[in-house]
Amino acid sequence: MTIVQAAPTAGALLRRTFGHFATGVAVVTTPGPDGPAGLTVNSVASVSLEPPLMLWCLRKESASLDVFASCAYFGVNVLSVAQRETARVFASRHPDRFGTVGWRAGYGGVPVLDDVSAWLVCRRTGAPQSAGDHVIVFGEVVRHHGDGGEPLIFAQSRFRRLQGEES
Repeated sequence: MTIVQAAPTAGALLRRTFGHFATGVAVVTTPGPDGPAGLTVNSVASVSLEPPLMLWCLRKESASLDVFASCAYFGVNVLSVAQRETARVFASRHPDRFGTVGWRAGYGGVPVLDDVSAWLVCRRTGAPQSAGDHVIVFGEVVRHHGDGGEPLIFAQSRFRRLQGEES
C-alpha cells in the first residue's frame, strides 16, 4: 500500500519559515482566581528601557486568555536549558502544572519558577491588543533578576541550546 501525504498548507509552510527565527522559551505566570496560571510562550520581546516595557503574545483561543486579560501583574520566567520538561508541561493541558515545579509567590503574588535563567515581574499596562489570531499583552517591568544561566532556545520546532560564543 502506498501512503500519500498531503501537501503542507500555506499556514504550515509559513510556520516552518517562522521557525528559522530562534527565540527564547518562557513560562508566563499570574495569580488567578482559581490558583496560579501559567503557559509556555516563545513570543516575548523587550520594548523599551525607559520606561521598562515588554510584551508577549497569546492565542485568542487560549483557555488562559481571560485570566491574563484581567490580571494586574504577570511574570515572565525565562527557562534554562535544563527546563525542557517544564516547557512541555506548561505547553500542555496538564491539570497541575505548578505541582510539577518549584516556585514561590513574587511581587504582586506572581508565581516565579525555581531555577530559571531569568525572571521579570510586570504590571500589565492597558488591555491586550488584537493582532490576528493572537493578542499582544504589554507590561511594565517592576522587578527582575537574571543569574546568567544558559537560556533554553526554540528554533525549527525543536528545543536547542547555544553552541558557544561568536564575536
